[in-house]
Amino acid sequence: MTRRFGTTCRRALEVVVSGAPEPRVRLPQLRLDELLEELQARLDAARGTRDRVHSLLEAVLSVGRELHLEQALHAIVDAAAVLVDAEYAALGVIGPDGRTLSAFHTVGVSQERIAEIGPFPEGHGILGELIRRPEPLRLAKLSEHPASYGFPAHHPPMSSFLGVPIRVREQVFGNLYLTEKRGGALFDEDDEAVLSTLAVAAGVAIDNARLYEESRLRERWLRANAEITRSLMSGSARTEVLDLIAEQAREITGSALAAVAMPLADGGSLDVEIAVGLDADAHRGLVLPLHDTLMGLAFTAAAPVTSDDVTRDGRISPEPPRFQGLGPAVAVPVGTGAGGLRGVLLLARETGRALFSGRETEMLLAFAAQAAVAMELAERRADAEQIALLEDRDRIARDLHDLAIQRLFATGMTLQSAGRFIEHEGAAERVLRAVDDLDDTIKIIRSAIFGLRAREGAAGGGLRSRAVRVADEATPVLGFAPGLRMEGLLDTDVPHDVADHVVAVLSEALTNVARHAHADRADVLLTTDGREVRLRVTDDGVGIPAEGRRGGLANMAERAAQLGGRFEVTVPTGGGATLEWSVPLPGC
Repeated sequence: MTRRFGTTCRRALEVVVSGAPEPRVRLPQLRLDELLEELQARLDAARGTRDRVHSLLEAVLSVGRELHLEQALHAIVDAAAVLVDAEYAALGVIGPDGRTLSAFHTVGVSQERIAEIGPFPEGHGILGELIRRPEPLRLAKLSEHPASYGFPAHHPPMSSFLGVPIRVREQVFGNLYLTEKRGGALFDEDDEAVLSTLAVAAGVAIDNARLYEESRLRERWLRANAEITRSLMSGSARTEVLDLIAEQAREITGSALAAVAMPLADGGSLDVEIAVGLDADAHRGLVLPLHDTLMGLAFTAAAPVTSDDVTRDGRISPEPPRFQGLGPAVAVPVGTGAGGLRGVLLLARETGRALFSGRETEMLLAFAAQAAVAMELAERRADAEQIALLEDRDRIARDLHDLAIQRLFATGMTLQSAGRFIEHEGAAERVLRAVDDLDDTIKIIRSAIFGLRAREGAAGGGLRSRAVRVADEATPVLGFAPGLRMEGLLDTDVPHDVADHVVAVLSEALTNVARHAHADRADVLLTTDGREVRLRVTDDGVGIPAEGRRGGLANMAERAAQLGGRFEVTVPTGGGATLEWSVPLPGC
C-alpha cells in the first residue's frame, strides 16, 4: 500500500512539472482519493472487527458470570441481540421429548405484546427446523422457507432470520433465534460466526449454571433429610413427620400440592394421611386402591410414576374432583422393595408448569428413600426402647411376685395362725380383717403384675382397616364401591369399645343403603379430632320413606345415646339421604 501510494505521487509531480494540460492532473488526483477512501474503509473495518471481538469477549464474560440458569439464559439472549444488532431475539429450550420447546426466552417484544400473541411457540415451522436439523440457519426472508407457515395474530412482522443451536456436552440444549437486523440489512457470515461463538460460550455457561443449581438442590435435599431425621429421633409423632416430608418436598420442587399415602392393614389400599397445598382437603383421608391409581401403581411397582396432566390422566379417578388447576405430577415410593415400602409421596405442579424431569425424579426418589431409612431407624429405636421398657416391667413383676407377694403371703399366714391364740374377740376380728386386707393387697399386686406383663393385642386390627373391610364387604351388595375418606388418628384416639360401635353403625348404614336406597353412589366420611369420632354416610338414592321400617336407624340412635353422642338423618331436597353419627371420646 505504501509503495503504491508513493508511485502515484511521483507520477502526479511529473505531470505538474511537464506543464501538461489540466485534465491529466485530475485523473491521478481522483485515484488518490479512491486509495484514501479504500484505506479509510479498511481502517474502519479493522476497527469494527476489533470492536466486535471486544463486544464478543464482553458477552462471553457476562454470560459466564451467571450461576443461576434462568438469569444465564436471559443474559445469553440479550448478548446475542446486541452482537448481531438484531431487533428481536429468543432462546428456545428443547423439552425432554426432544421435539418441542419447553421454555422460550425473548428480547425485543413487550409483555403486553406477548400477552396479545398468546402461548409461546412449541417448536413448529422455522423454529422446529433447527430442532430437527441442529445446524446454523440464515435466511434473507422467513416467508420463503418451505417450513414457514406465518405468524399468529398480533405478532410483529419479521423477515431476515439467523438461528444457531446451543450444545451442552454434545447434547442440543436449545436454539438461538435472531430476526430483523437493524437498518434493514441482512445477517451475514460474520454474524453467523459471532453467534456460533457465543453459542459455544453459552453451552459452557448453561452447563455451569445447571451444575451449580444441581449442587444447591442436593444441598437442600440433604438439609431436608437431616431435619426429618432430627424430628424422628427427637420422638415427634408419626403424623408430624409425614407432614414435614410432604411440606419439604413441595417447597423444594416448587409443587402446588404434596400428599403422602400409607398402606392400610388389609394390604390392598392406601390411605392419604397427609395433604398440603392446593385443595389439600379434597385429598386428605381418601382411600385409594393399589391398582389403576397413580399412587397405587407407584407403591405396587416400587418405582416412580409420572403424569403430564393429572386432569386428563385415566389413572386418576374423576370422583371426588380434586386436581383442579394442576398439571404435571409424579408419585414416588417412600422406601424400597428390599427394605420395605412405607408409603407413597405424590407431588403435583400447577397447569402450565414444567414436567418433572428425570433428574428431579431421581433426587426426589433418593429423598424418599432416605426418609424411609430415617423412619426405619426411628422405629428400631422405638422398638429397642419398648423392649427395654418391657424387660424392666418383667423385672418389676418378677420382684413383686417373688419378694413382695411371698412376704405378704407369709405375713398373712403368720397372722392367721396367731389369731387362734388370741382370746379377745375384738382383737381376733381385727387380725382376721388384716389377713383379708393382705389377701386383697395380694390380688391387687397380682393384677398389677398381669398389667405389667400384658401387651396390647392387635386382634381385629385398627379402626381404619376395619372400616375398609366393612366397605369392601358392602361392595357386592351395593353393586358399586362406596367412597371412603378417613381423617385423624382413628387407630390411636378411638378406644376399641367405641370403635366396635363405629364399625357396627357403618355396617348397618351401608346395608340400609343397599336394601332400601336404590342408590348409584355412597360416600363415607370417618373422622376424629381427638375429642369425638364422627361418621357421615351419604347416598344419592330415593331417601327414607315415611312409612318405611326404622329398626336399623333405632339401633344406631341407641348406640349413640349409650355413648352420650348424637344421631341425625336428613333428606336433602335433591334426593338421597345423609346419616350423621358422632360420640365423644373417653376423657373429653
